Amino acid sequence: MKSGFVAVVGRANAGKSTLINVLVGEKVAIVSPKPQTTRDRILGILTTEDYQIAFVDTPGIYKADNLLNSVMQKTTADASQDVDLVLFVIDAHEGLSDTDRELVKKYAKQSVPTVLVLSKTDIMNESLLISELKELSSEGLDIVPVSARKNKNLKELLKVILSKLPEGERIFKEDIVSDRSYKFMISEIMREKILLKFDKEIPHGVAIIINKFFLRENGNTYEINLDIVCEKPNHKAILIGKGGKAIKEVSSFARQDMEKFLGKKVFLTTYIKVKEDWRNSAGLMKEYGYGEENM
Repeated sequence: MKSGFVAVVGRANAGKSTLINVLVGEKVAIVSPKPQTTRDRILGILTTEDYQIAFVDTPGIYKADNLLNSVMQKTTADASQDVDLVLFVIDAHEGLSDTDRELVKKYAKQSVPTVLVLSKTDIMNESLLISELKELSSEGLDIVPVSARKNKNLKELLKVILSKLPEGERIFKEDIVSDRSYKFMISEIMREKILLKFDKEIPHGVAIIINKFFLRENGNTYEINLDIVCEKPNHKAILIGKGGKAIKEVSSFARQDMEKFLGKKVFLTTYIKVKEDWRNSAGLMKEYGYGEENM
């Protein structure tokens, strides 16, 4: 059988997490239209009788402006080296940027094989797609245009991936779809809902800390107690909202997804705390679980 690790890289908001979720058939990574949604290296594992592919979701590539972002960029760079294949995902409907062109040349030169994936083709002009395909073909890399949301051309993408993976045994048990714990996924669900509800810098300055996570004796309800850490007092006020309306809405939204993920009822309690400029504090970042190996 075929088996191996495939790093999924690309600029922020290129559609990497959506692609992995659809390929794996489970939600293993949170999704939002905002950059910096993915902060960690997350595995999504697709297993069949004939192959096992461990997709490595990575933070989007962009210019780092704080310590957290620097660690995230290092995570992406490291992930693209220690794998069997790289999928470089490009948001095709926005058109190729100079950064895309530079990154394509970079990945074309590295020792790890690279496949270019043009995403979001369902919402783009066909003439633009043809133009992009012609321009990118000069680098000699395989190019696969896809639409994850419309499930378009994903079988072809899997064929290309499998043609480049080595023969080998299963790396993970066949019933595992992610390397992340339930606690991690619960914190990510909360962060996803904050990303979707709030604008500007507020959601990017948020960390989620799980204080309690356990199944009650009745076996039907999870009790979850968590902190939402933000960077400024005025951010806390916005997160709470008038009369607590905002935090109640986002918590309700998150609880519904948590119940869907866990398959049980959830009793959720949330608190909001301020830790100013935590994204530039190595100690606080380590405490919150970001980039421990890089500290």
